[in-house]
Amino acid sequence: MLVQLLAVFFNLLDVVVSLVLTVLIVNAVLSWLISFEVVDRRNRFIATVWDFSTKLTDPMLRPIRKIMPNLGGIDLAPMVLALGLIFGVQILRVLVIGAMGY
Repeated sequence: MLVQLLAVFFNLLDVVVSLVLTVLIVNAVLSWLISFEVVDRRNRFIATVWDFSTKLTDPMLRPIRKIMPNLGGIDLAPMVLALGLIFGVQILRVLVIGAMGY
């Protein structure tokens, strides 16, 4: 029973992390497209996607941006967050499975 519950928990955690990573990628690509004037933020669809992705990712990226040094216009905070989420889930999985004796 506990093993099945943990399997459901980790599957749910994987889905949430995948969704966050997808929004991070959309935000990064959209910021490049806006910076290079490929798309216009006055477009209603672009503005909606940009606002949604920014509101979702900024609370997670803000603490990382405070710690990281300024690299002159290069924002590595999304990459740090993505790697942290991926490694964090993997480490949590190994610790929980190791604690259970499997």
